Amino acid sequence: MKRAGIYARVSTHNGQNPEMQLDEVREYCRRRGWEIVGEYVDEGISGSKEHRPALDRLLSDCRKRLVDAVVVYRYDRFARSLRQLVNALEEFRALGIDFVSLHEGVDTSTPNGRLVFGIFASIAEFERELIRDRVRSGLALARSRGRRLGRPRVGVDVSRVATLRAQGHSWASISSELGIGKGTAQRACGSLPKNPSRTRLATA
Repeated sequence: MKRAGIYARVSTHNGQNPEMQLDEVREYCRRRGWEIVGEYVDEGISGSKEHRPALDRLLSDCRKRLVDAVVVYRYDRFARSLRQLVNALEEFRALGIDFVSLHEGVDTSTPNGRLVFGIFASIAEFERELIRDRVRSGLALARSRGRRLGRPRVGVDVSRVATLRAQGHSWASISSELGIGKGTAQRACGSLPKNPSRTRLATA
């Protein structure tokens, strides 16, 4: 007998009741002869949140192999986006766990369900490619306009670094005192002119 974990979610407590979702899911499991080993319900939690208490418990139990199938009323009760749905289904597939969404009629234990999942995965990959292309285009445009990308450079008082080092301070203590990285302090000290009487402000 398959062990099913059923999940339901309602966004607010105002007139919304997860029992409608749960009743249909329970009936589905009864018809399939599946044992419901856990009911995971998030109430008053927006679907925009990827991490939800009951959903996190469900995923944890799946990873412990306590569940053979996850059954939900519909996709938007379970996942906040197509990408999250595909990622979850990929993990379920790797764990040997079936996924059923009643409203959309998808069951990954069947060939048709696996086909639909494959289509979803392709769409999600297409979305990722579009996002990557937009990011690359944005970076190229910024560079063409002379914008400096990455973290801002940190001003380093080279003479202070050299003085502390001459006093026997470690690189770790120097970086901590001046609020800079250890490598930055070392590079700054290496940039000192050979004439120690000359000091300057460098950037690294």
